[in-house]
Amino acid sequence: MPYPVSISVEPTLTNRNRLTTFFRLILAIPHLILIGGVGLGLAYSNDSRTTVGGEGGLLGAVAIFLAIVSWFTIVIAGTHIVGIRQFTSFYLRWRVRALAYFMLLEDAYPPFGDLAYPASIAIADPTVPRDRLTVALRLLLGIPHFIVLMFVLLAWCFTTIAAWFIILFTGEYPRGLYDFGVGALQWRLRVEAYMLLLVDEYPPFSLT
Repeated sequence: MPYPVSISVEPTLTNRNRLTTFFRLILAIPHLILIGGVGLGLAYSNDSRTTVGGEGGLLGAVAIFLAIVSWFTIVIAGTHIVGIRQFTSFYLRWRVRALAYFMLLEDAYPPFGDLAYPASIAIADPTVPRDRLTVALRLLLGIPHFIVLMFVLLAWCFTTIAAWFIILFTGEYPRGLYDFGVGALQWRLRVEAYMLLLVDEYPPFSLT
């Protein structure tokens, strides 16, 4: 059975825009403020302890708060409030577009909101009734993915930096690096949808 969260990215490998690639970090700042970056949000407190946060920008902070609310409504009543689900899905649709642009997978500037873009995410409705046990244990169940994703996302950052230089010199994004980037994006967003309680199926440890 296919996983209920899938990401589609239209390949853009040749004739890349070198000017916008050069300034990509600056151009992406407005979106990064709203929907965050790629990482897992490692934060260091004053006593040197490390915590894992959402790293999802302003809208991501709202989505995390709503996930906490949903945790109670699902565990207690088995209900995911429709409005919360709609907002979280909207946030992830915006997020996949902005991350695809920021990490050089697309050249077109992403829209602010819910408009068409070459990168998209599809989230199937969850089974009814919801799996209250896995929802109750969701944070613990996500730990293996958090650990592996730290390495995957670190590798993605290095491959994106390499792609940045290659695009500036050749105008092309190597297929192998591109496919890895799409796979990393898909893995990252699947786990995020799982942690935000949009789906109950456990995400695969896979780039495909």
